[in-house]
Amino acid sequence: MFLFNRIKAISGKQLESQLTERPIILDVREKSEFIGGHIPGAVNVPLGKVKNYKPKKEQPIYVICQSGIRSKQAVKILMKKEIDAVHVKGGMIRWQGAVKGGNY
Repeated sequence: MFLFNRIKAISGKQLESQLTERPIILDVREKSEFIGGHIPGAVNVPLGKVKNYKPKKEQPIYVICQSGIRSKQAVKILMKKEIDAVHVKGGMIRWQGAVKGGNY
């Protein structure tokens, strides 16, 4: 029998309700996508560089991308490093909160 680590996930709406607490949000899209519009306060670390990411604090890291595919991959990478990572379902496509820059 195989044991799988479940990926923690929340909706964009749930993350939006936590923004006043200033959570760590990792946007794993490419720089050009990030510049095109991102959640205020999010940090851009493209998926290809996630393996080198080191959080400054021990708290959950909320991971978002465009649609949710890359963020799931990033969460798996971070979990292997024993980082508390949470996938944001639906990505920026479904995000309805505030956006900095871009055309969202």
